[in-house]
Amino acid sequence: MTFDEFIAARLGALVRYATVVTWDPHLAEDIIQDVLIRAQARWSRISRLDAPEQYVKRMVLNEFLSWRRRRAARLIPVSTELIDGRAAPVADHAGRWEERDAALRAIATLPRMQRAVIALRYYEDMSDVEISGLLGCRPGTVRSHVSRALATLRTTLPESLTTPRERA
Repeated sequence: MTFDEFIAARLGALVRYATVVTWDPHLAEDIIQDVLIRAQARWSRISRLDAPEQYVKRMVLNEFLSWRRRRAARLIPVSTELIDGRAAPVADHAGRWEERDAALRAIATLPRMQRAVIALRYYEDMSDVEISGLLGCRPGTVRSHVSRALATLRTTLPESLTTPRERA
């Protein structure tokens, strides 16, 4: 598979993955651009791997985690509408979109490692061992990050999002 074929087939999925990891679509695009420039230069080696997409996803994750040294990347813009000088939630008539928005805003406030672990666990459906392999830490550290992230989300999110729903 050539680099152009890989990009044509997987660019959308890589951008979605980066957006979930970063919780910022603009930062995700910047990271994808930087990663793909480096990947293109190394494509002859990357394409011979068993899973080139997994390798590129690892590059995306590493690039995101390395942005922690940059001041601009520490600030995550959370858009709000101002009403009478106070921040108000964006009105949405569909309840599920309102809940989704609240969850995304809460996740965006988590520290970057906790956000990355939550994205890998719930978006990529990875196990603790797989996540620890990607992040270069122990599975217990992964569980600790997940536990702290979920505890923060339980205190931040409205009760309607944190209590289990009864299934009909």
